[in-house]
Amino acid sequence: MKELNEKMLENVSGGEYRTVNTGDSRDAAIRSYPGLNAPVIATLSNGTTANSTGRSAYADGRNWVEINYPVQGWIKGAILGYAY
Repeated sequence: MKELNEKMLENVSGGEYRTVNTGDSRDAAIRSYPGLNAPVIATLSNGTTANSTGRSAYADGRNWVEINYPVQGWIKGAILGYAY
């Protein structure tokens, strides 16, 4: 896993750093908006650090949170350890 450094984080504002954990060997899908039908714009491996912006939404029976690092998009909240 790549270590975070000041240069990588200079454009990241606010939020909370969380670690991706899908609960199995699959990567986490990052979507363009909340929902299972939203296009997948990236994937993150388990153990990757992501920054949650604090924005959340409920869609398709799941809670979603917005991230802005290492990519901007939406991820299932449970993958980042959020329990609603």
